[in-house]
Amino acid sequence: MFKSIKKRDGRIVDFNESNIASAIAKAGQSTGEYDLRAAETLAGKVVKQAEKELEKSIPTVEQIQDIVENILMNSSHKKSAKAYILYRNERERIRNSKVRLMTRYQIITGTMAQEHDLKRSNANIDGDTAMGKMLQFGAEGAKEFAKTFLLKPEHTNAHESGDIHIHDLDFLPTGTLTCCQTDPLELFANGGFSTGHGFLRTPNSIGSYCALAAIILQANQNEMHGGQSIPNFDYAMAEGVRKTYKKNLAQNIARFSRFKNSETLTEKELKLVEAEAQEDTRTQTYQAMEGLVHNLNTMHSRAGAQVPFTSLNFGTDTTPEGQLVTEQFLLAVEAGLGKGETPIFPISIFKVKEGVNYNPKDPNYHLFKLAMRVSGKRLFPNFVFIDAPFNLPYYKKGDYKTEVATMGCRTRVFSSIFPESDGRITGRGNCSFTTINLPRIAINYGIAKGERSEADFDGFYKDLGEKLALAAEQLLERFNFQAEKNVKNFPFLMGQGVWINSGNLKPNSKLKEVIKHGTLSIGFIGLAETLIALIGKHHGESEDAQKLGLEIVKFMRDFTDKIAKKSRLNYSLLATPAEGLAGRFTRLDTKNFGKIKGVTDKEFYTNSFHVPVSYSVGIHNKIDIEAPYHALCNAGHITYVETDGDIGKNLEAFESIIRYMKDAGIGYGSVNHPVDRDPVCGFSGVIDGHICPACGREEGKGEPKFERLRRITGYLVGSLDRWNDAKKAEEKARVKHHA
Repeated sequence: MFKSIKKRDGRIVDFNESNIASAIAKAGQSTGEYDLRAAETLAGKVVKQAEKELEKSIPTVEQIQDIVENILMNSSHKKSAKAYILYRNERERIRNSKVRLMTRYQIITGTMAQEHDLKRSNANIDGDTAMGKMLQFGAEGAKEFAKTFLLKPEHTNAHESGDIHIHDLDFLPTGTLTCCQTDPLELFANGGFSTGHGFLRTPNSIGSYCALAAIILQANQNEMHGGQSIPNFDYAMAEGVRKTYKKNLAQNIARFSRFKNSETLTEKELKLVEAEAQEDTRTQTYQAMEGLVHNLNTMHSRAGAQVPFTSLNFGTDTTPEGQLVTEQFLLAVEAGLGKGETPIFPISIFKVKEGVNYNPKDPNYHLFKLAMRVSGKRLFPNFVFIDAPFNLPYYKKGDYKTEVATMGCRTRVFSSIFPESDGRITGRGNCSFTTINLPRIAINYGIAKGERSEADFDGFYKDLGEKLALAAEQLLERFNFQAEKNVKNFPFLMGQGVWINSGNLKPNSKLKEVIKHGTLSIGFIGLAETLIALIGKHHGESEDAQKLGLEIVKFMRDFTDKIAKKSRLNYSLLATPAEGLAGRFTRLDTKNFGKIKGVTDKEFYTNSFHVPVSYSVGIHNKIDIEAPYHALCNAGHITYVETDGDIGKNLEAFESIIRYMKDAGIGYGSVNHPVDRDPVCGFSGVIDGHICPACGREEGKGEPKFERLRRITGYLVGSLDRWNDAKKAEEKARVKHHA
C-alpha cells in the first residue's frame, strides 16, 4: 500500500484510497451505472494495479488518474469512463487557465510597458501606472474566465488558435455593449440626467453645456467597453449658445441702462449692446470649447486608468449658434492644450454635405475651410461624407438624426432591419464584433505555400463561409448573454434613456428589445495579404486582384445581409481597425506556416481592405482602389492617405484630397501627415531628423525626446512607446503617397 503521492505542484502528501473512490463514484453517479460500494471496489483495483506498475516509487496524481481511466475503460462502465475522462479534461483546462493567468499577472507586475506587448495592448492606457496595472489585472482575469466558463469550447478554441478574434473579450463577462451615439438634446429635454450621485439639471450656459457633454461621454464609457460619440455636437450645443447670448444681452442692457440712468435705449445704443453681447458670447463659447477639449484629454474613466475614447461629429448646423459652436470648437483644437500639445481626444469628425458646407456658396463653407486648416495642423478633424451613395438615401434635410456619423475609429451604426431605427444615428451603437483571420484561409487554399499552382477557390469560399457562420454564432451567443442583463445593470445608458427605446423600461426589465437596434459586426483584416496568398499580388498591384478582393468582401457582406434577415438582428460587415490584433494573427500564422513573402514576412497584417502601407501608390489611385470597399463594409470603414511635409501650408492640396474622396464615394476619410513637437521650446510642426527647426536643440543626450504624434487606427497617440510592436513596425513601414 502506498503511503504518499506526489501532487502536480511537487508537494508530497499522504496517499488516501478514499479520494480515488470518491472521484470514481462521481463518474458513476453522473451516469447511474454504479454506486459508492462498486466505486470502492474499483478503487481497490486501481491501487493494486498501481502497486504492480509503479512498485516502490511514489506515484504522481497523473499516474493514478491514468490507471483509473484504464480500469474504467476495461470494465463494463463505458459511460462512466467517458464521464471521468471528460471531467479530467475539464479540470486540466481550468488548471491550464490558472497557469496562463498567473503568467500574465507576473508580466503585468514585474515588467515595464516597453518590455512586453501585453502591457501595450491598448495604446490609450499607461500600463506602468498603478491604475493601468489594475485595469490589466482585471482584463486578463476576465478574459480567462470568459474563455474557460462562458464561451462554447469551439469558440474559445477558434479564438485561441487565431481563426477568429473576439474583441474586448475582457468585457464579455460583464454583458456590456461596445459603444453608443448619444444625443445630449434628448437628455436635456427631460430636464437633465443623473450619473448616480445626484441629478444634473438642463444647463443654462454654453460652459455648462460643454461640461455636461464631457460628463455624458465619461458616464457612457464607464458602462461600455468601446468609444463614445456625440453625433450632433453642433446641434446639441447650439441651445447653450442661445441661452448664453440671451443672458449676456439682458445683463448688458441692464448694465448700460444703469450707466445711462434710463431704461430706454436708442436703436444705435441697442445695436452696440447687441454687438457686445455677441462678442461676449463668442468669447464664452471659445472658453467652453477650450474647457471641453482640456476635459476630454485629462478626465478619466474605468477606475482612473483610461482617458475616455470620445468622438464628436459636427459641421451641418447652419444656424448662427450652431455655426459658432463648430467655429469655436475648431479654434480650440487648433490652439492645442496648455503647452500647445495636439489634443489626442476627442476624435473630431466634420460632416461634409453639398448644399450645406461643400461649395463656396453654401452657408457653412467657411467652416469646411476652417476644418481643413485645423486638420492640416492637428490631424483632426477627419471627414465623413453624407453624400456617399450608401449614406445619402437616409438623409432628410433638417433632421440631424439622419446625418451619418461615426465613432471616430470607424464604427458606423446607421441602417437597421427595424423601421424605427433604420437610418437613425442617435441612441444606437455596436453590441460587439468579432474578426476573421482572412489571410489564414487564403494561405491554406492559395499558392502561397507552393503546394499548388492555382488557388482552390471552392475550398477557400467554403472555409470562409464556415468561419463566417462560426463568428455569427459566437456573436449571437454574446448577444443573448447581453440581452439577459437588466436596466439596473446600466443605470446611465439604459436607466437614463440614452439607448433608443430604453426610457420606458423598469429597473428589472431585460434588454433584448432595445439592444436589438444595435449592430453585431463581423470584421476582417489583411485583405492585401489574402490576395497575395491566393494569387501572388495584392489589389494595389493588379486589377485582377482588385476584382478578386471586391468579390471576397462582397461574399462576406452577402453573408451578413442574409443572416441579418434570417435572425432579425443587425449583423453587419466591419473593416476591422487592427491595433492589438495587428500582430496577433500574424504571429500565430508565422508560427504555423513560417515566413511567406508578402504575407507573414512582417510583424503585422494590413488594416482591413487598405493597400499595404509600404506600397508606393498615388493618392488618387489609393482612394480609387479603396473606395468601392466602403459601400460593402456597412459596419464601418476608413481610408487614409499619407502626405509628406507640412500639408497645413498647402491647404489647396488638402482640399483637393478631401474633394477627391467625396467624389470617389469614400464614406469616411482622413489625411495623415507628420505632427511633431519639441516639448522644450514648444515648436509644433514637422521635425525631420533630430534637430528642432525652431530652437536648434538636438534630441537626446539627456534632453527630452521630441513628441511624434501619429494616427494608430482612427485615433492619435502622443507617445509611440505605448504602441505594441506590430503597430510600431507598421508605422515604420509606412510610405508617403505621392500626388
